[in-house]
Amino acid sequence: MKDIVLLYDGCCVYEIVILNYFLNFTGSQVQFCSLGQDTIRSMEGYSMNVDVHLEDVDLEHVRSFIVPGGTVKNIDSPSVLETLRTLTDRGTLVAGICAGVDILDKSGILEGRRSTHSTEEDWVRDGNIITARANAYVDFAIETAKALGLFADEQDLQETIDFWKHYRRMQ
Repeated sequence: MKDIVLLYDGCCVYEIVILNYFLNFTGSQVQFCSLGQDTIRSMEGYSMNVDVHLEDVDLEHVRSFIVPGGTVKNIDSPSVLETLRTLTDRGTLVAGICAGVDILDKSGILEGRRSTHSTEEDWVRDGNIITARANAYVDFAIETAKALGLFADEQDLQETIDFWKHYRRMQ
């Protein structure tokens, strides 16, 4: 099963860097996808190569679909909205942060669910959907990793929280 990260011109990479670290560190099959571009330029100015175009993603083999924030008008397309609906209906984990939540909302998958659009919370998990505000990128990464079962046990989870959220040095 693959973890798909939707990249696009103007996306905010900093919001998903820790989550991508967790995914790669645990040997997850991460693929960066786009709406047809082979290279994108992030909001921070990074030029990034894409592994697959959205139209070529086999949705049957997607474990999670991650939507970072940024200039989301660049992904406001029928194919993205339909992909989000299809994956949500299948029970696939869908996670959006910052303006990425706007696209989740526009697709209709947040209707009747708690999210950062319907609460004052910095991050919310409601079933198979995770939403977060930009400042909650550490919580977003940890909650998404928890939902994907990336932590070996409770001690691994707590050590991760201590290091990434509480800035405690590890031995």
